Amino acid sequence: MSGAAAARHLLNSAGLQDVEIEMIPGQLSDHYDPSHRVLRLSNEVYQSRSLAAVGIAAHEAGHALQHAFGYAPLAIRNAAVPAANFGSGFSMILFVIGLMANWHALVWTGIILFGCVVFFQVVNLPVEFNASSRAKEQLVALGIIDQEGLVYVRKVLDAAAWTYVAATLQSLLTLLYLLMRAQERRD
Repeated sequence: MSGAAAARHLLNSAGLQDVEIEMIPGQLSDHYDPSHRVLRLSNEVYQSRSLAAVGIAAHEAGHALQHAFGYAPLAIRNAAVPAANFGSGFSMILFVIGLMANWHALVWTGIILFGCVVFFQVVNLPVEFNASSRAKEQLVALGIIDQEGLVYVRKVLDAAAWTYVAATLQSLLTLLYLLMRAQERRD
């Protein structure tokens, strides 16, 4: 079964026939768009019949299930997206300009904006882990993969989850560094 077929099967089994599945260009571009109720899968995931593709597609379908069933952390994460996007774009610029100009309010504005990025990433962790958990559970329950296949899907999804953990830790450490630099300037 291709990644797209696996995702369609998961969505249909949950009564989500209205969620579209589209193929998009790029690598690691797979995502669920809740505003348009569209699952977008990269060419490799959409067409491939590998366990990795099936696992990734099922993970993204897991986000659609979260959305359909009102998973609260997903709603919080989605609400935080604009602030996180703005923060990731401008926080460092404001922080550096604030340091160079010795303008404490600008330094702290940069830190607060970067804090929005950290908040998003912390809230995103349970969302990603839950989507993977839903994917693994449904793939087995629907007979798309067996227990042997689950071992390989688990490896792929766990590896992806650890990238989110690493990014979150990196952001937390960066926030700590910014706070220390701001405190040094103050002293």
